[in-house]
Amino acid sequence: MHVDKVDLFYGDAQALDGVSLEIAAGEIVAIVGANGAGKSSLIRTIHGIDKPVHGSIRFDGVDIAGWPSHRVCEAGIGHVAEGRQVFPNLSVLENLEMGATPRHARALEKQTLERVFTLFPRLSERRRQAAGTLSGGEQQMLAIGRCLMGQPRLIMFDEPSLGLAPTIVHEVFRIVRRLNEEGLTILLVEQNVMASLKIAHRGYVLENGRIELSGTGGELLNDDRVRQAYLGL
Repeated sequence: MHVDKVDLFYGDAQALDGVSLEIAAGEIVAIVGANGAGKSSLIRTIHGIDKPVHGSIRFDGVDIAGWPSHRVCEAGIGHVAEGRQVFPNLSVLENLEMGATPRHARALEKQTLERVFTLFPRLSERRRQAAGTLSGGEQQMLAIGRCLMGQPRLIMFDEPSLGLAPTIVHEVFRIVRRLNEEGLTILLVEQNVMASLKIAHRGYVLENGRIELSGTGGELLNDDRVRQAYLGL
């Protein structure tokens, strides 16, 4: 994926200012920054929820900027939204089935469901349970599983560790790394700078809607500006 000079406005307020970045197939790319830096706006723009006023977003050589979300999903881009956003009154199984909406995913629904239950055995145990009764960590597993049901090639995670206990945060990042090892490309948007850059091949620092720094995960972890601003070191 190539994002090139993307501008986004909410009314008169500019949320993204000339944002450019690249995500190569098979990478984990982290987007880090403070709350309000524009991280979620970037995800929403790629996913077609918000429409950029300028710039291009190319996936497999096709400019998808401005496409509606369902077309972005059909193209092979999944989105694990901030706050999990499960359907609380539906069962775990029904939530997962809701994820298999892209045409290419429907034929593989049974096999993908087995994969999700292998990755998350607890979801298999609770498949008939209402999603709203799950713990926060279990709901995050469900949100990831629902995304996988769409057979994406690239998954965008928006603050997956937000509001979770430290032990669950560790598990979430372990799962992100495992999915990448299985061949998925990952765009990881996180306020947890240390954890995200530790698993990222490359990263970008977003401040006030602009990319201010970029480099490998290790380079950014060792950058004095990152260490002072985000790691308290």
